[in-house]
Amino acid sequence: MRANGNVKNSWRDTRAAQLLGIKFPILQAPFGGFPSQPLTATVSNLGGLGSLGAVMLGGSAIQEAVGELHTLTDAPFAINLWVSNSDLATTQINAETIEQRIRAFAQYYAELGIEPPLTVEAKVQKFETQVRAVIDARTPILSFIYGIPPLEILEECRKQEIKTIGTATTSEEAIALEQAGLDLIVASGFEGGGHRASFLRPAAESLMGGLSLIPQVVDAVQIPVIAAGGISDGRGLVAAMVLGAEAVQVGTAFLICAGSGANKTYRAALQSEAGRHTQLTDAFTGRLSRGIQNSLMDRLGESSTPPLPFPLQHALIQTLTGPASAQAKADWMTIWAGQSAALCQYSEAGKVMAEMIATADSFFS
Repeated sequence: MRANGNVKNSWRDTRAAQLLGIKFPILQAPFGGFPSQPLTATVSNLGGLGSLGAVMLGGSAIQEAVGELHTLTDAPFAINLWVSNSDLATTQINAETIEQRIRAFAQYYAELGIEPPLTVEAKVQKFETQVRAVIDARTPILSFIYGIPPLEILEECRKQEIKTIGTATTSEEAIALEQAGLDLIVASGFEGGGHRASFLRPAAESLMGGLSLIPQVVDAVQIPVIAAGGISDGRGLVAAMVLGAEAVQVGTAFLICAGSGANKTYRAALQSEAGRHTQLTDAFTGRLSRGIQNSLMDRLGESSTPPLPFPLQHALIQTLTGPASAQAKADWMTIWAGQSAALCQYSEAGKVMAEMIATADSFFS
């Protein structure tokens, strides 16, 4: 930690906490696709940093969500965007290919008791429009995954006094983010749930666990590092701080909590025996991501047909997982989860925060 050279007196008052304007250096990870405004505001009101994933939202929806957050909290919060939200190969997929994939899922639709869709379309939001909406809505903090935003965007954020956070899965990515002018970096270990946001090399070639990644990123850059991936309780926070991180980002432990936007079936699966078994797969969205291993993941993994590019594969799989969610069939849902899901024990954000703070206070006292 580089706040004042004294770990015992500075775990709360790190450079990351100071830059972000928060009391405790604990960030709630953004959940793309979930309306998590209540949880985002709760974490911020508790002294951490709540985050809202906005990859699926258009400009007007982003402004509405940010407006809602401003009514729920006076504390800082973050909006998260994907710099790369569509694979180039998407433009090469024709209607016939889509129809073939739908026919290949005929048995799945039959088992769910639903009619196959006539076609599948993936609406891709324009990154530039999203960024403009975030800035215009007076968002305090803007975080990014899957790449480095254009220089003019970073310059505009600095002009508007918006702090920026980039995401790295390797030390090389961290160096590139620092050189681009980002304010802070999330070092994302492969233990974490959701997408592996690598951008310099393929995700499958950039898999590093937190114990290796965090100190390498800390050594590689001068700006504050936020540790992420498998951090679900106070022990994980302490370990990350000892490795040199100046904040932690927590996903699965907060996803279980009320207000996250995840439904009861989803949250129950995270807290069940199934939560002990997660795998990395590109079958759900076309991009490598970690979720609970279930029948849908296994059956998709048995196919010799490669997934469609993102976001077409995501849209295709949603024709199954959407109805499955409505039917409360967890074995057919996409349930993002980190490897430490089994350590999550609270369904209230306040209790998650309290345990982490108490553990760190005790360790660093």
